[in-house]
Amino acid sequence: MPHGLRTAELARAAGYSDQQVRDLERLGVIPAAVRSANGYRSYTDAHLVALRAYRALARAIGPVAARGALAEFRTRPIAEAAALVDELHAGLARERERVLAARAGLAAIAPADASAAGAPRDASAAGAGGAMSITELALALDVRSSTLRYWETEGLLRPDRVGSVAARSYSAAQILVARVVAALREGGAGIPAIRSVVATLGEESGIAAAERSLDARLGALAERSVMLLRASGALAELLDGADEAS
Repeated sequence: MPHGLRTAELARAAGYSDQQVRDLERLGVIPAAVRSANGYRSYTDAHLVALRAYRALARAIGPVAARGALAEFRTRPIAEAAALVDELHAGLARERERVLAARAGLAAIAPADASAAGAPRDASAAGAGGAMSITELALALDVRSSTLRYWETEGLLRPDRVGSVAARSYSAAQILVARVVAALREGGAGIPAIRSVVATLGEESGIAAAERSLDARLGALAERSVMLLRASGALAELLDGADEAS
């Protein structure tokens, strides 16, 4: 049987402060505690499992996303809750695929004759297969069109303008640059740092710097995947507990 835990006991066991436990309860990350007649909170082992799941989730997908995911997970039927976990794993897999595509494209850049934006030896090596519209590129990178326009204003992208309406058209070289920018942005790199990488993509040193950044991103994704696996174990415990309680 689960045993009663006071706030301080739960906080100590989970590695949080008393206030953090109360805040996470208020946000719906953990179920509401039972209140005694004198108003003291009483928690159970299920609350401890939820806090451990949250800690691992926060390291895997970030604290804000983890709060929303866990609060939703606890209120869904078991089949839907399991599907939520599958989607989290799939999300990390999609991020990894985007980084790998950018990493592969860097191998196609010819430093001797590339522009500062980086010119691939052929379109297929950039993963583009030819030019893309802003809508097509946004869809390929899983970003908003407004994000691409913002990167343009920051000097990270230089699309061509075609037709009477001067619509943006992204060449194979620019698609590669966009892939690198997207991968670095997802990893938390700031615009100035990314601008420095993009400005030197036509040089061997710049390509090497981009490769190091993307390799570090792959390493971080591997760590996040491990954290998500650990969170999945705790989430399974939550499901088992909910199933037993029903």
